Amino acid sequence: MRARAFWITAPGQGEIREEILPPPAEGQALVRAEASGISRGTERLVLHGHVPESQWPVMRAPLQAGDFPFPVKYGYAAAGRLEDGQRVFCLHPHQDLFLAPKSMCIPIPDAVPSRRAVLAANMETALNINWDARPLAGERALVIGAGVVGLLAAWLLSRVPGMAVTLVDSDPARVAVARQLGLRFASPEDAPGEQELIIHASANPAGLRQALALAAFEARIVEASWYGDKEVCLPLGEAFHAKRLRLISSQVGAVAPAMRVRRSYAERMALALSLLAEPELDALCGPAIRFEELPARYADLLGPAAAGEVAPLCPVITY
Repeated sequence: MRARAFWITAPGQGEIREEILPPPAEGQALVRAEASGISRGTERLVLHGHVPESQWPVMRAPLQAGDFPFPVKYGYAAAGRLEDGQRVFCLHPHQDLFLAPKSMCIPIPDAVPSRRAVLAANMETALNINWDARPLAGERALVIGAGVVGLLAAWLLSRVPGMAVTLVDSDPARVAVARQLGLRFASPEDAPGEQELIIHASANPAGLRQALALAAFEARIVEASWYGDKEVCLPLGEAFHAKRLRLISSQVGAVAPAMRVRRSYAERMALALSLLAEPELDALCGPAIRFEELPARYADLLGPAAAGEVAPLCPVITY
């Protein structure tokens, strides 16, 4: 069986390579991809070689091939079909046909189209962030950063009864998608203060500094950004201690402590997939590109938007 996979081969460069798959071993499934999603933040760091050497083992994708920095076959958002027609989601790199452990092939609910199912890894991250945040009904909450993870985290928070959620981003083009998700939007200059729960997901140190400034007494700030090899400078000598602020790291590699003994990784992913049944989440998907176009377009999809254009949220690769 011949398969084609996308490999990152050097800073800013990638290519499609062909490989021969062996017959499925005991406990393996053969998956024919229908779509896969590009996680712009993490994959940008990988593309440009910005994964710190100390984090190479931690940042390996579950079914990654190759080693950091290059060449590496990376990605973790594939939706496809098993040989019996069952649709599944798998944390696999961008590849048209692949083998994966059956335990990692999570059924996609009928109400979730494959194109939207590629958001499952990001939804799993947003779900874990909410578990780390432990939101309370009626709290005032701020989410800084309107990327895919920030949008999903804010959307989940908005479903908590009485929760007043504001999404903050410096890009006014994000207003439209925020409205499609029913979220209140503010620019950094207009962001409200005295917030009791703040999730930071902008991957910009300025956003985390703003979170510290807007936090109420004894507020919780959940840091959901990952900076790769970039150092972050914070004003922890100002009101940080007087306000008794809590700065909490959140990372999807481990189930959040609040649910760790109650949910397995597979159960968390199954829940994330079920949460994608809402049609309004289609606003986060796109543009769609053919797998064959990926080498020519990958770097541009991960880069900043051109003048007058809107940066994509989750580009979707179709097979």
